[in-house]
Amino acid sequence: MLRLDDHWIWDSWVADDGDLYHLYFLKAPRSLGDVALRHVNATVGHATSRDLVTWDYLGECLGPAQAGFDDLGIWTGSVVRGPGAWWMFYTAISSAGHHVYDQRVGAAVSSDLHTWRRVADRPTLQVDGRWYKTLHLAPPGTSGPDLATVSETWRDPLVLPDPGGDGWHMLVTARGLGAGRNDDGVIAHATSSDLLTWRVGPPLSRAGAGFGQLEVLQSKVIDGRGVLVFTCHPQEMTPERVAGSGEYCTWSLPAPGPLGPWDVAQARPFTADPDLFAAPLVQLRDGSWAILGFRNLEPRGGDGYFIHDPIPVTLDDEGYLVAR
Repeated sequence: MLRLDDHWIWDSWVADDGDLYHLYFLKAPRSLGDVALRHVNATVGHATSRDLVTWDYLGECLGPAQAGFDDLGIWTGSVVRGPGAWWMFYTAISSAGHHVYDQRVGAAVSSDLHTWRRVADRPTLQVDGRWYKTLHLAPPGTSGPDLATVSETWRDPLVLPDPGGDGWHMLVTARGLGAGRNDDGVIAHATSSDLLTWRVGPPLSRAGAGFGQLEVLQSKVIDGRGVLVFTCHPQEMTPERVAGSGEYCTWSLPAPGPLGPWDVAQARPFTADPDLFAAPLVQLRDGSWAILGFRNLEPRGGDGYFIHDPIPVTLDDEGYLVAR
Protein backbone atom coordinates (compact mmCIF):
# COMPACT_ATOMS: atom_id res chain seq x y z
CA MET A 1 0.00 0.00 0.00
CA LEU A 2 0.98 3.67 -0.13
CA ARG A 3 0.50 5.52 3.15
CA LEU A 4 2.10 8.78 4.27
CA ASP A 5 2.42 9.42 7.98
CA ASP A 6 2.08 13.18 7.57
CA HIS A 7 -0.44 13.44 4.73
CA TRP A 8 -3.91 12.21 3.89
CA ILE A 9 -4.15 10.56 0.46
CA TRP A 10 -7.39 10.19 -1.47
CA ASP A 11 -8.33 10.32 -5.20
CA SER A 12 -5.71 8.92 -7.58
CA TRP A 13 -5.01 8.28 -11.27
CA VAL A 14 -2.30 6.33 -13.09
CA ALA A 15 -0.03 6.74 -16.12
CA ASP A 16 1.94 3.78 -17.46
CA ASP A 17 5.19 4.50 -19.31
CA GLY A 18 5.72 0.82 -20.12
CA ASP A 19 8.31 0.37 -17.39
CA LEU A 20 6.86 2.07 -14.32
CA TYR A 21 3.37 2.83 -13.12
CA HIS A 22 3.13 6.51 -12.17
CA LEU A 23 0.53 7.14 -9.49
CA TYR A 24 -0.77 10.69 -9.06
CA PHE A 25 -2.90 11.36 -6.03
CA LEU A 26 -4.45 14.14 -3.99
CA LYS A 27 -2.79 14.79 -0.66
CA ALA A 28 -3.04 17.28 2.19
CA PRO A 29 -1.21 17.63 5.53
CA ARG A 30 -2.64 15.68 8.46
CA SER A 31 -1.46 18.61 10.59
CA LEU A 32 -4.59 20.46 9.42
CA GLY A 33 -6.43 18.39 12.03
CA ASP A 34 -9.86 18.56 10.36
CA VAL A 35 -9.98 16.20 7.38
CA ALA A 36 -12.69 18.36 5.79
CA LEU A 37 -10.04 21.05 5.24
CA ARG A 38 -8.14 18.83 2.84
CA HIS A 39 -10.17 19.97 -0.16
CA VAL A 40 -8.85 23.54 -0.04
CA ASN A 41 -5.31 22.38 0.72
CA ALA A 42 -5.00 19.68 -1.93
CA THR A 43 -1.89 19.18 -4.03
CA VAL A 44 -0.86 16.36 -6.37
CA GLY A 45 1.61 13.78 -5.09
CA HIS A 46 3.61 11.37 -7.23
CA ALA A 47 4.82 7.81 -6.65
CA THR A 48 6.11 5.05 -8.93
CA SER A 49 5.91 1.27 -8.80
CA ARG A 50 6.60 -1.80 -10.90
CA ASP A 51 3.87 -3.92 -9.31
CA LEU A 52 1.27 -1.49 -7.83
CA VAL A 53 2.16 -2.80 -4.36
CA THR A 54 5.59 -1.38 -3.47
CA TRP A 55 5.78 2.37 -4.09
CA ASP A 56 8.56 4.95 -4.27
CA TYR A 57 7.12 8.25 -3.05
CA LEU A 58 8.55 11.19 -4.99
CA GLY A 59 6.83 14.11 -3.27
CA GLU A 60 4.60 16.79 -4.71
CA CYS A 61 4.53 17.26 -8.48
CA LEU A 62 1.81 19.90 -8.90
CA GLY A 63 0.34 22.43 -6.49
CA PRO A 64 -1.79 25.57 -6.61
CA ALA A 65 -0.46 28.57 -8.52
CA GLN A 66 0.49 31.81 -6.80
CA ALA A 67 -2.58 33.45 -8.31
CA GLY A 68 -5.22 32.75 -10.90
CA PHE A 69 -7.87 30.15 -11.67
CA ASP A 70 -6.08 27.36 -9.76
CA ASP A 71 -4.60 29.11 -6.74
CA LEU A 72 -6.69 27.40 -4.02
CA GLY A 73 -6.48 23.69 -4.70
CA ILE A 74 -5.70 21.09 -7.34
CA TRP A 75 -8.07 18.17 -7.61
CA THR A 76 -8.45 14.94 -9.56
CA GLY A 77 -7.48 14.53 -13.19
CA SER A 78 -5.96 12.18 -15.74
CA VAL A 79 -2.78 11.81 -17.79
CA VAL A 80 -2.58 11.05 -21.51
CA ARG A 81 0.38 10.75 -23.88
CA GLY A 82 0.04 13.45 -26.52
CA PRO A 83 2.23 14.37 -29.48
CA GLY A 84 5.71 14.97 -28.04
CA ALA A 85 4.65 15.22 -24.38
CA TRP A 86 2.52 13.86 -21.59
CA TRP A 87 -0.52 15.95 -20.69
CA MET A 88 -2.17 16.14 -17.28
CA PHE A 89 -5.69 17.54 -17.10
CA TYR A 90 -6.76 18.45 -13.59
CA THR A 91 -9.56 20.06 -11.61
CA ALA A 92 -8.89 23.52 -10.19
CA ILE A 93 -10.51 25.75 -7.60
CA SER A 94 -9.77 29.42 -7.03
CA SER A 95 -9.64 31.77 -4.05
CA ALA A 96 -11.49 34.27 -6.23
CA GLY A 97 -14.32 31.83 -6.84
CA HIS A 98 -17.02 30.36 -4.59
CA HIS A 99 -14.93 28.16 -2.31
CA VAL A 100 -15.21 24.58 -3.67
CA TYR A 101 -18.53 25.11 -5.43
CA ASP A 102 -17.32 26.32 -8.81
CA GLN A 103 -14.75 24.19 -10.56
CA ARG A 104 -12.80 24.38 -13.78
CA VAL A 105 -10.28 22.29 -15.73
CA GLY A 106 -6.60 23.10 -16.18
CA ALA A 107 -3.75 21.42 -18.06
CA ALA A 108 -0.02 20.85 -17.62
CA VAL A 109 2.60 19.10 -19.75
CA SER A 110 5.66 17.00 -19.00
CA SER A 111 8.39 15.26 -20.94
CA ASP A 112 9.16 12.72 -18.20
CA LEU A 113 6.02 12.37 -16.01
CA HIS A 114 7.95 13.96 -13.12
CA THR A 115 8.14 17.70 -13.79
CA TRP A 116 4.96 19.45 -14.89
CA ARG A 117 4.45 22.87 -16.49
CA ARG A 118 1.08 24.62 -16.85
CA VAL A 119 0.13 25.28 -20.44
CA ALA A 120 -1.78 28.50 -19.73
CA ASP A 121 -2.77 30.92 -16.97
CA ARG A 122 -6.46 30.40 -17.71
CA PRO A 123 -8.76 27.38 -17.58
CA THR A 124 -8.56 24.86 -20.38
CA LEU A 125 -12.26 24.13 -20.06
CA GLN A 126 -15.15 25.74 -18.20
CA VAL A 127 -18.72 24.64 -17.66
CA ASP A 128 -21.25 25.47 -20.39
CA GLY A 129 -24.66 26.49 -19.06
CA ARG A 130 -26.47 25.37 -22.20
CA TRP A 131 -26.31 21.77 -20.97
CA TYR A 132 -24.93 21.79 -17.42
CA LYS A 133 -25.82 23.36 -14.09
CA THR A 134 -23.92 26.48 -13.07
CA LEU A 135 -24.00 28.79 -10.07
CA HIS A 136 -26.07 31.20 -12.13
CA LEU A 137 -29.01 28.97 -11.23
CA ALA A 138 -28.58 29.70 -7.52
CA PRO A 139 -31.38 31.77 -5.95
CA PRO A 140 -30.34 35.35 -5.12
CA GLY A 141 -28.51 35.54 -1.82
CA THR A 142 -27.36 31.91 -1.81
CA SER A 143 -23.89 31.65 -0.28
CA GLY A 144 -21.56 29.47 1.74
CA PRO A 145 -22.54 25.81 2.25
CA ASP A 146 -25.95 26.47 0.69
CA LEU A 147 -24.18 26.63 -2.67
CA ALA A 148 -23.66 22.86 -2.41
CA THR A 149 -27.25 22.39 -3.55
CA VAL A 150 -26.43 24.07 -6.88
CA SER A 151 -22.71 23.29 -7.05
CA GLU A 152 -21.09 24.14 -10.37
CA THR A 153 -19.74 20.62 -10.63
CA TRP A 154 -17.11 20.45 -13.38
CA ARG A 155 -14.26 18.15 -12.47
CA ASP A 156 -12.32 14.89 -12.78
CA PRO A 157 -11.44 15.33 -16.48
CA LEU A 158 -10.72 12.09 -18.34
CA VAL A 159 -9.05 12.60 -21.73
CA LEU A 160 -9.13 9.87 -24.38
CA PRO A 161 -7.85 9.71 -27.95
CA ASP A 162 -10.55 9.52 -30.58
CA PRO A 163 -11.04 5.86 -31.59
CA GLY A 164 -10.80 6.87 -35.25
CA GLY A 165 -7.74 9.06 -34.81
CA ASP A 166 -9.68 12.32 -35.14
CA GLY A 167 -8.44 14.32 -32.15
CA TRP A 168 -9.34 13.93 -28.50
CA HIS A 169 -12.32 13.59 -26.18
CA MET A 170 -12.76 14.76 -22.60
CA LEU A 171 -15.30 13.28 -20.21
CA VAL A 172 -16.13 15.47 -17.20
CA THR A 173 -18.14 15.00 -14.01
CA ALA A 174 -21.07 17.43 -14.27
CA ARG A 175 -24.71 18.02 -13.32
CA GLY A 176 -27.46 18.01 -15.93
CA LEU A 177 -30.12 20.67 -16.29
CA GLY A 178 -33.67 20.00 -15.18
CA ALA A 179 -32.96 17.16 -12.75
CA GLY A 180 -33.26 17.13 -8.98
CA ARG A 181 -30.51 17.05 -6.39
CA ASN A 182 -28.71 13.67 -6.22
CA ASP A 183 -30.39 12.67 -9.48
CA ASP A 184 -28.60 15.07 -11.81
CA GLY A 185 -25.21 13.46 -12.40
CA VAL A 186 -24.19 13.31 -16.07
CA ILE A 187 -21.11 12.70 -18.18
CA ALA A 188 -20.15 15.97 -19.84
CA HIS A 189 -18.32 15.82 -23.16
CA ALA A 190 -15.82 18.04 -24.96
CA THR A 191 -13.66 17.59 -28.06
CA SER A 192 -10.31 18.94 -29.25
CA SER A 193 -8.00 18.59 -32.22
CA ASP A 194 -4.84 19.60 -30.35
CA LEU A 195 -5.43 19.07 -26.56
CA LEU A 196 -5.21 22.84 -26.05
CA THR A 197 -8.46 24.21 -27.45
CA TRP A 198 -11.67 22.45 -26.45
CA ARG A 199 -15.32 22.66 -27.47
CA VAL A 200 -18.02 21.61 -25.00
CA GLY A 201 -20.97 19.58 -26.26
CA PRO A 202 -24.06 17.90 -24.80
CA PRO A 203 -23.69 15.10 -22.25
CA LEU A 204 -23.13 11.46 -23.18
CA SER A 205 -25.56 10.25 -20.53
CA ARG A 206 -28.90 11.35 -19.13
CA ALA A 207 -29.72 12.53 -15.63
CA GLY A 208 -32.30 10.64 -13.61
CA ALA A 209 -30.26 7.52 -12.81
CA GLY A 210 -30.18 8.14 -9.06
CA PHE A 211 -26.65 9.54 -8.90
CA GLY A 212 -25.81 13.12 -7.97
CA GLN A 213 -22.27 12.88 -9.29
CA LEU A 214 -20.45 10.46 -11.58
CA GLU A 215 -16.96 11.03 -10.21
CA VAL A 216 -13.54 9.91 -11.46
CA LEU A 217 -14.87 8.47 -14.71
CA GLN A 218 -12.96 5.66 -16.41
CA SER A 219 -13.70 4.21 -19.83
CA LYS A 220 -11.71 1.02 -20.43
CA VAL A 221 -11.65 -2.02 -22.68
CA ILE A 222 -11.09 -5.28 -20.78
CA ASP A 223 -10.67 -8.46 -22.79
CA GLY A 224 -12.26 -6.82 -25.79
CA ARG A 225 -15.30 -5.45 -23.92
CA GLY A 226 -15.91 -1.85 -22.98
CA VAL A 227 -16.77 -0.84 -19.43
CA LEU A 228 -17.48 2.47 -17.70
CA VAL A 229 -16.46 2.79 -14.05
CA PHE A 230 -17.29 5.70 -11.77
CA THR A 231 -17.57 6.64 -8.11
CA CYS A 232 -20.44 8.18 -6.15
CA HIS A 233 -20.82 8.85 -2.43
CA PRO A 234 -23.89 7.01 -1.07
CA GLN A 235 -25.08 10.34 0.36
CA GLU A 236 -25.00 11.71 -3.22
CA MET A 237 -27.55 9.13 -4.43
CA THR A 238 -31.32 9.20 -4.35
CA PRO A 239 -33.04 7.16 -1.61
CA GLU A 240 -34.45 4.93 -4.34
CA ARG A 241 -30.99 4.14 -5.71
CA VAL A 242 -29.64 3.33 -2.24
CA ALA A 243 -32.67 1.19 -1.40
CA GLY A 244 -32.39 -0.74 -4.64
CA SER A 245 -28.64 -1.22 -4.83
CA GLY A 246 -27.13 -0.57 -1.42
CA GLU A 247 -24.49 1.81 -0.08
CA TYR A 248 -21.58 1.25 -2.44
CA CYS A 249 -19.03 3.74 -3.76
CA THR A 250 -17.67 2.22 -6.98
CA TRP A 251 -20.00 1.41 -9.90
CA SER A 252 -19.72 0.02 -13.41
CA LEU A 253 -21.80 -0.64 -16.51
CA PRO A 254 -21.11 -2.22 -19.90
CA ALA A 255 -20.10 0.22 -22.62
CA PRO A 256 -20.76 -0.10 -26.36
CA GLY A 257 -17.57 1.90 -26.97
CA PRO A 258 -15.16 4.31 -25.26
CA LEU A 259 -17.57 7.19 -25.81
CA GLY A 260 -20.80 5.41 -24.91
CA PRO A 261 -23.56 6.39 -25.07
CA TRP A 262 -24.26 5.12 -21.57
CA ASP A 263 -27.46 4.29 -19.75
CA VAL A 264 -26.22 5.02 -16.23
CA ALA A 265 -29.47 3.72 -14.75
CA GLN A 266 -28.10 0.24 -15.53
CA ALA A 267 -25.02 0.70 -13.33
CA ARG A 268 -24.26 -1.92 -10.69
CA PRO A 269 -22.01 -1.67 -7.62
CA PHE A 270 -18.57 -3.20 -7.22
CA THR A 271 -19.42 -5.33 -4.22
CA ALA A 272 -15.95 -6.69 -3.42
CA ASP A 273 -15.13 -3.51 -1.47
CA PRO A 274 -18.14 -1.27 -0.69
CA ASP A 275 -15.92 1.63 0.45
CA LEU A 276 -13.41 1.64 -2.43
CA PHE A 277 -13.38 5.16 -3.83
CA ALA A 278 -11.87 7.04 -6.79
CA ALA A 279 -10.01 3.87 -7.74
CA PRO A 280 -8.17 3.65 -11.07
CA LEU A 281 -8.38 0.54 -13.22
CA VAL A 282 -4.89 -0.52 -14.31
CA GLN A 283 -3.74 -3.16 -16.76
CA LEU A 284 -0.96 -5.35 -15.39
CA ARG A 285 2.04 -6.58 -17.35
CA ASP A 286 0.45 -10.00 -17.88
CA GLY A 287 -2.58 -8.38 -19.52
CA SER A 288 -4.92 -8.83 -16.56
CA TRP A 289 -6.50 -5.91 -14.68
CA ALA A 290 -6.60 -4.58 -11.12
CA ILE A 291 -8.25 -1.71 -9.28
CA LEU A 292 -6.73 0.25 -6.42
CA GLY A 293 -7.66 3.31 -4.42
CA PHE A 294 -8.48 4.72 -1.01
CA ARG A 295 -11.46 3.74 1.13
CA ASN A 296 -14.27 6.18 1.91
CA LEU A 297 -14.48 5.68 5.69
CA GLU A 298 -14.99 9.37 6.55
CA PRO A 299 -18.79 9.10 7.09
CA ARG A 300 -18.10 6.53 9.83
CA GLY A 301 -15.19 8.43 11.35
CA GLY A 302 -12.58 6.05 9.95
CA ASP A 303 -9.25 6.77 8.31
CA GLY A 304 -8.97 5.18 4.88
CA TYR A 305 -6.75 7.92 3.47
CA PHE A 306 -4.08 5.79 1.85
CA ILE A 307 -3.84 3.73 -1.33
CA HIS A 308 -4.71 0.12 -0.64
CA ASP A 309 -3.17 -2.83 -2.43
CA PRO A 310 -4.74 -3.65 -5.80
CA ILE A 311 -7.74 -5.94 -6.18
CA PRO A 312 -7.59 -8.22 -9.27
CA VAL A 313 -10.70 -7.67 -11.39
CA THR A 314 -12.41 -8.84 -14.54
CA LEU A 315 -15.81 -8.46 -16.21
CA ASP A 316 -18.65 -10.88 -15.52
CA ASP A 317 -20.79 -12.46 -18.23
CA GLU A 318 -22.94 -9.31 -18.46
CA GLY A 319 -19.96 -6.95 -18.67
CA TYR A 320 -19.89 -5.59 -15.10
CA LEU A 321 -16.74 -5.17 -13.04
CA VAL A 322 -16.18 -7.91 -10.45
CA ALA A 323 -13.29 -9.15 -8.32
CA ARG A 324 -11.30 -11.90 -9.97
